[in-house]
Amino acid sequence: VQLQASGGGLAQAGGSLTLSCRSSSRAFSSARGWFRQAPGKEREFVAAISWGDSRTRYVDSVRGRFTISSDNARNTIYLQMNSLQPEDTAIYYCADKRRDYLGDNNVPMESARYDTWGQGTLVTVSS
Repeated sequence: VQLQASGGGLAQAGGSLTLSCRSSSRAFSSARGWFRQAPGKEREFVAAISWGDSRTRYVDSVRGRFTISSDNARNTIYLQMNSLQPEDTAIYYCADKRRDYLGDNNVPMESARYDTWGQGTLVTVSS
């Protein structure tokens, strides 16, 4: 399964962007998430959503500004990013978590829990 992320670009501080991450299948996935990596920094968790019950999780720095959602029929998740700040500048990656058991709706923050990664899309926020 390949994940295709799109929607990155240039935005001004206070502006908005919406990222998408789609795949041809999510047969073995229980959740999908967004991570980001800024220049010179480690990759960090941003948000994730479970396919089964749409459970969500956010890192504190984006809660209230970013919204993750899913379209199960299209095997796609979205990240609506509002009130963007220069510190949101990073390459954003989407990743799938493999289902560990029937009914798995966990949305972990640890990148090691995610098995399949997309190619990333660059978000640049100017001040």
